[in-house]
Amino acid sequence: MTSAPPAPTASLRPRALRHAEGVKLRKRTPRTRQAEWQAPKNRQDPVSILVEQGMHRISALLPVRYARMAASPFAFLRGAAAVMAADLAGTPASGPKVQSCGDCHLANFGSYASPEGVPVFDINDFDETLSAPFEWDVKRLGTSLVLAGREGGLSDGAASALARSMAQAYAQEMAYLAPLNPLAIWAERIDLAAAIAGFQDKQARKKVQNLLDARLESARSHFGLVADNGGAPRLTEKPPLVMRLPEQDDTIRAAFARYLATQPPERAILLARYTLQDVIFKVVGVGSVGTFCAIGLFATPDNEVLLLQIKEAQTSVLAPHLAPSPFHNQGERVVTGQRIMQTASDAFLGWTHSGGTDEVDGETGTQPTGQRQFYVRRLKDQRLAAIGAEFAQIGLPDYALLCGRTLARAHARSGDVATLSGYLGAGRAFADAIASFSTAYADQTKADWKTFCAAIKAGRIFAQEPGVTKKVDADSKKKA
Repeated sequence: MTSAPPAPTASLRPRALRHAEGVKLRKRTPRTRQAEWQAPKNRQDPVSILVEQGMHRISALLPVRYARMAASPFAFLRGAAAVMAADLAGTPASGPKVQSCGDCHLANFGSYASPEGVPVFDINDFDETLSAPFEWDVKRLGTSLVLAGREGGLSDGAASALARSMAQAYAQEMAYLAPLNPLAIWAERIDLAAAIAGFQDKQARKKVQNLLDARLESARSHFGLVADNGGAPRLTEKPPLVMRLPEQDDTIRAAFARYLATQPPERAILLARYTLQDVIFKVVGVGSVGTFCAIGLFATPDNEVLLLQIKEAQTSVLAPHLAPSPFHNQGERVVTGQRIMQTASDAFLGWTHSGGTDEVDGETGTQPTGQRQFYVRRLKDQRLAAIGAEFAQIGLPDYALLCGRTLARAHARSGDVATLSGYLGAGRAFADAIASFSTAYADQTKADWKTFCAAIKAGRIFAQEPGVTKKVDADSKKKA
């Protein structure tokens, strides 16, 4: 088993020294430089990046991915993490690294139930996680807020203010965490009900609470995926996005078997009480469309159900721009990143693969040719997990603050909090810079989206939602 890199030895020095070192970093990388964005002359064509990424995905699903990305500039941003990663690699970084989400946008925050059954709010997608400069997550989140604000009808100034308030909340939360001891920082979590109660907009607070109450009911009925016909439980198809793929059934069942065989004894005892009864394939998200994702229905002899999700993990979009990952299995990379960043991780997290060698490319850290690597988790309530994006539609200003706080807590679990707080400071310099960058990169994303839509119209790539006979045409869309 591969071990995660140890914490930097710098964190073993007194807080006051580390804070002072963070202040000194401002001279090397002034916070005002975090505002910088200008596309380099040799910038790679964004469509080419996406086409290259698509070569490692299920080709039949790529039209679905492209159709979803063509919906708006924000939808394009969601699917274009590889494009932004290449751009972020050329932006100023002050030095401190954290376990990065790697795809940090507002729709990748959401809620899930803690082991005690309490709904907590946190980052909920880690497919691209790696150790990276802390600024990268903050800038991607800020850009998503600007784009979402514009799509919601806000002026450019108001949309930019969302990124500014998020970054300010991030800095304030880091300052709050900096004097705490490591155990206290590790235990910090955001109780969703308490967070909602703190929303400034009373109308948004009421709507969000009602939405949360309704969503908490769905897990009790297995999300409508299990057929209740009085016999052995079976998964229900919901074509075209949830359906059986007989040609992939053996691959998924074999991967689940490897997962079960490698669980620690305490988890193996529990899982041994269940048998895999059914498997179904599921198309998910925007950025993940084209990767393998399936649901396994496990049941006891008394037809009590446990639903596990197995999801393909590919090389992180950040990987080409960072030191090689220490993990041989990309699923292990995702699981480790999630355990580091989340305050209450899923007890069923694990990783597996489709068979063959586990050897990786020593220079690039990419997975073996022909082998699919996966991570496994308990099937989360998608309606509850997606609640973050719906919160954003109801009260985006409050949501921006909540995401800023949440990201700071996730970064504080792996980063040097005192150094980060020293660099960020108590003023608005960092927040103003992030707002400027986010606005400029939102403009870049809109331009890239137009290029992408033009590529669809020209037939360079094909975009079509499943079940839709007419292909997506950029000219038929309302200009964002």
